[in-house]
Amino acid sequence: MRKHMRKVFVAVILSAGVPASAQHKAISTPDAPKAIGPYSQAIQAGDLLFLAGQIAIDSKTQQFNADANIEDQTRQTLENLRAILKASGMTMRNVVSVSVFMRDLSEFANMNTVYASYFEGVPPARTTVQAAALPRNAKIEISLIAMSLPPKRHHEEFQPPLPPR
Repeated sequence: MRKHMRKVFVAVILSAGVPASAQHKAISTPDAPKAIGPYSQAIQAGDLLFLAGQIAIDSKTQQFNADANIEDQTRQTLENLRAILKASGMTMRNVVSVSVFMRDLSEFANMNTVYASYFEGVPPARTTVQAAALPRNAKIEISLIAMSLPPKRHHEEFQPPLPPR
């Protein structure tokens, strides 16, 4: 019981004084594929933006090209994510974490070449895993987390503050 009470207390403290509508909001754009299920393209929660996994669906036609190679699917997927970032006023420079799901890790090098071209400077943290199956039999799905930062802080090396003397 005590453990449960602490969790409730922490949740109340964290949300105190913040209206429920300000805690998070959905981000949506017609420049990225429509959600194909009960989820949002992205959720803004304070300075963080959580983007749902995207596959290589063309946003104009809403069609998926299953025959496209891993490079083309990676490019289209990252363009979809870029469009959602833009709708929230962010860019690829705001990305802090990426999760990549691939149907076949033997295609990692080809995916990685395209992926690397989307990030300048210090790249975001990334996890890449092989998945047994992806929606529409896609070769790749990518989700990411972005953070709004002051412009001069984008992808600089982190310098922890000095302890007080």
